[in-house]
Amino acid sequence: MRAASHAALSAAAERFEGILANQASQGMDFATELFSIVDMLDESANLRRSLTDPARDGQDKADLVTAVIGGKASGEVTDLISGMVRARWSHDKDLADALSSLAVTSTLASAQAQDRLLDVESEVFQLSRLLTDNRSLRMALADRELPADQRIGLVESLFADRLSPETLLLVRRVAATLRGRTVPQALSEIGDLAAARRQRIVATVTTATPPTQEQIDRLGELLQAQVGQAVHINIDVDPNVLGGMRVQVGTDVVDATIRARLEEARRAISG
Repeated sequence: MRAASHAALSAAAERFEGILANQASQGMDFATELFSIVDMLDESANLRRSLTDPARDGQDKADLVTAVIGGKASGEVTDLISGMVRARWSHDKDLADALSSLAVTSTLASAQAQDRLLDVESEVFQLSRLLTDNRSLRMALADRELPADQRIGLVESLFADRLSPETLLLVRRVAATLRGRTVPQALSEIGDLAAARRQRIVATVTTATPPTQEQIDRLGELLQAQVGQAVHINIDVDPNVLGGMRVQVGTDVVDATIRARLEEARRAISG
């Protein structure tokens, strides 16, 4: 998003957090409504342009929101979007992307209110690992030639009884629309947002064998001291690394695995 759209989203997110602070129990309902409106905007370029036209009066755009979605969404969501369309948007598609982002926020707020936010974060990570290892499933969920309801049906058939309600809703949305991302990128973004909501950053640690809880706790302390913030550690066990440890925090990677050292030695020998 460019500056204008980013500013509009930031302002809307701040307003929405105020609503969620008092009505987090309705977070899933709000999210479902927002996702439904995102679908409406994705399907209608004319509606997107009408709601983001900088030459159109703000009140006129707000009235259009009420006319189009007033009977399909709660007063809180209708008021939120009415305020958003008064703002300036860099591109008409940014409004739908912003609403999708707020829907994810609402889902995570609901999970937090139900004390399931850590569950969501862990489930998203485990699903991401599963998709990394299962190319056919990953490709099926990313196949835009396959109707969205079939991709969603695949998610539900495989995971409906294995995921929390919030995670299932978010994964269904990833299957329905990627919004310019790959499936792993979309899941990673959800995990990062969940961690941020818990006021933590995510570190992915890859080892050949599962570390002990003592080792995980010690690594967490070291990383927290380094980054100055609480760290949530996701463990990825991969026998192919042979030994040692690979730690990724955001875009920063420290690869001290035996495999990486062997690759480095091989490159040095080959010149």
